[in-house]
Amino acid sequence: MIMSHIEAPRDEATGNLLDRLLAGLPAEAVLSDPDVTVAYANDMASFCEAGTPAVVVLPRTVEEVQHVMRIATELRVPVVPQGARTGLSGGANASDGCIVLSLLKMDRILEISPVDRIAVVEPGVINAALSRAVNEHGLCYPPDPSSWEMCTIGGNIGTASGGLCCVKYGVTAEYVLGLDVVLADGRLMHTGRRTAKGVAGYDLTRLFVGSEGSLGIVVRAVLALKPEPPQQLVLAAEFASAAAACDAVCRIMEGGHVPSLLELMDRTTVKAVNDMANMGLPETTESLLLAGFDTSDPAADLAALGALCEAAGATQVVPADDLAESELLLQARRLSLTALEAVRGVTMIDDVCVPRSRLGDLIEGVERIAEKHQLTIGVVAHAGDGNTHPTVCFDANDPDESRRALESFDEIMALGLELGGTITGEHGVGVLKKEWLAREIGPVGVEMQRAIKTAFDPLGILNPGKVF
Repeated sequence: MIMSHIEAPRDEATGNLLDRLLAGLPAEAVLSDPDVTVAYANDMASFCEAGTPAVVVLPRTVEEVQHVMRIATELRVPVVPQGARTGLSGGANASDGCIVLSLLKMDRILEISPVDRIAVVEPGVINAALSRAVNEHGLCYPPDPSSWEMCTIGGNIGTASGGLCCVKYGVTAEYVLGLDVVLADGRLMHTGRRTAKGVAGYDLTRLFVGSEGSLGIVVRAVLALKPEPPQQLVLAAEFASAAAACDAVCRIMEGGHVPSLLELMDRTTVKAVNDMANMGLPETTESLLLAGFDTSDPAADLAALGALCEAAGATQVVPADDLAESELLLQARRLSLTALEAVRGVTMIDDVCVPRSRLGDLIEGVERIAEKHQLTIGVVAHAGDGNTHPTVCFDANDPDESRRALESFDEIMALGLELGGTITGEHGVGVLKKEWLAREIGPVGVEMQRAIKTAFDPLGILNPGKVF
């Protein structure tokens, strides 16, 4: 299935680029047949333009990545780094004439140290594969994006991704101790450390986390690990209103509880899951709250949390007795996005994060926006950290409905900022939200961030057109 550069048409410029790349890469690592490279043109985001790459390269070594960047700098060719392309903001979309630098073949776990509690990995390692590998040593790597069975560590670093466990364990940025980064001109830079502590110099490691491939190419990462926690038990609480469920969230956090997950599904999402999977959730459920604890006595913690839910007006509280029941309760949450996509065929998944105290205001606002535009918009949320995923369902073949979907998406982001939040909690800026980034951080913030970009990438060849 892999075609060499010889089988594809080539003009003088493309031919020169291919010849130069092949001088330092094996033939099977260079793809230029348009029927093959088109598969690398975009990620999973809607409404994000994607160009046509000149070539796709799949290096296996740091030296091969350095070679690609030296040629790109010399020939002034843009480079778009990619992982598994599971992103939702267009951050991995190709630009016309670019080199797509796919890091999927750099997929080795180089080291797991139970003493130092670190793992050293290449960027193409799948999140779930790392999690399973460290579990064998009694350790865990907490960041768990919903796409963890597909997404790569490099992509997680590029977008500073989160997941269900963020309320207790935090996001990817909190687990990246050090990086090896190939810069735009091909030089290799080491940042950070592999020690438990270290404050030498500016924190360049944190700067690269969330930079979406716009500052350099991550080729190796030192990741912090934690001891594997006890098995989690989960509770489901049903509410007659979203306001009551959000009140419960506030009571839980104010009470000092530290759940391992605290997730919310609104009535639209609950109905979509019921329609698709016959989950048997009551049709009267306006909001479903799922909470988990992985403590030494999770049953006691669930009982305390259940009491808070009842005080906030929960109509039913169902704690699980064991792991199997917990997994059954979580199944509805895991099916949420698939179920919403089935409503109209296509979804735009927003990613606004607000203070926990304003979570109810956001959900009520999204309901108003859905009614205004006559659209189905479901909300699932990492309620414990205020990160919401309003999901706009629409028919992509209907131009008017697509227009209303995009308008509602923008109105949700505006609402998030109005409530003191941010336009993205874990999906990144990419193409989809770059205009909104400027609104959030202001002109001085944009100026400073562009100055940083210029310092690392003076020619502007790294993932151009993204973030700014």
